[in-house]
Amino acid sequence: MAELYNSATPKKATNLSINSDLLRKTRELNINSSATLERALKEELSKREAAQWVEDNRAAIKSYNDFVEQHGCFGDEFREF
Repeated sequence: MAELYNSATPKKATNLSINSDLLRKTRELNINSSATLERALKEELSKREAAQWVEDNRAAIKSYNDFVEQHGCFGDEFREF
């Protein structure tokens, strides 16, 4: 599977709007906002790319499932479970 993104590229400063109370509480607990945001964005990117892959391959998945339903899986006759 291809890399989700190039983690070796340099970081870039950006401006964000964050709820002030949320920001205050995370700072009080010494939570690294940048690292936390990167993890959250990586997770969201992964979910969306997976959903896009399913959508892009929906027809092929349906076709395969129809074939298996009709003909079974290769090696079914050898299964002991």
